[in-house]
Amino acid sequence: MEKFVILPDVTCDLPQVIRDEFGINDYLKGHVHISDGRDFPTRLDWSEISRDDYYAALSSRKPEVTSAPPSPEEYYLAFKKYCQEGYKVLSVSISSKISSTYGVASLAAKRVMEEVEGSEIYCFDSFRMSGAIGLLVLYAQMLKNEGKGFYEVIEWLEANKHRVHQMGPIDDLMVVARRGRLSMGKAIMGSFAGVKPMGDCNRNGYVSVLGKAKGINRALDITAEYIKKTASEPQSSYALVYHTDRAAYAERLKGLLEERVGFKKVYLSEVFSGCATNIGTGMICAYYFGDEITEDMEKEKETMNELLNG
Repeated sequence: MEKFVILPDVTCDLPQVIRDEFGINDYLKGHVHISDGRDFPTRLDWSEISRDDYYAALSSRKPEVTSAPPSPEEYYLAFKKYCQEGYKVLSVSISSKISSTYGVASLAAKRVMEEVEGSEIYCFDSFRMSGAIGLLVLYAQMLKNEGKGFYEVIEWLEANKHRVHQMGPIDDLMVVARRGRLSMGKAIMGSFAGVKPMGDCNRNGYVSVLGKAKGINRALDITAEYIKKTASEPQSSYALVYHTDRAAYAERLKGLLEERVGFKKVYLSEVFSGCATNIGTGMICAYYFGDEITEDMEKEKETMNELLNG
């Protein structure tokens, strides 16, 4: 059997229990800096900082919390280790439009392939983030487990990366405002009105707000209906439901998807420090396969408008 490893970066947000189920044995860690002097690697758990401490820092005006991708040297050492052991490496990175991670990985891969004779490294730009990457990694690992070859898996990833959708509300507009993505005035007014923005990801991996619902229950209901309308063959596919410090709402969304959409299986997890630093608290989101995302998101906007106005 062909020897290769699928090596995602930490922004895949796949917890240990899911990685163990599919046989994903490694990932590249990034870095978080808190301006009160704390620095630690981003992991797919809370072993470096407690969940409560992390969200307390993230939700306050001070200290400032920032994240960074793995360093060129970290990528180089990881790639070199696998190549020297005789593995081909399929590196899976967060969208190059969002982070420099893909560029860092590509430079490290070039360096290793020049040094290690016969080495093969493919750097895959997912054009996605968080659970959208995680879903692609799960399917890639499934194909590998079924005996598909290195380039067969790559071909599948390249053909399907724009089919991964996400949908769900943001429940904390104040954090969005503090991150500079919304004026504080609009955040205050929206919070008083109970407005919950809902978005799908565009072809570059950024979330585009498609509509707004009043109240979290209405937002979760619309989310489930949007996914029901846009999911492809859910009975034979997987979905991921992730959250940032909103476990109860995520559980509710998982139940709605199981009841109304009927996915083969819905996995529930959370977003860890690598992505949550830039997302903030209050996200409840599902990731799943549908038709390919349209260039201007015209089809996705039309679907959301029908649901909101129906």
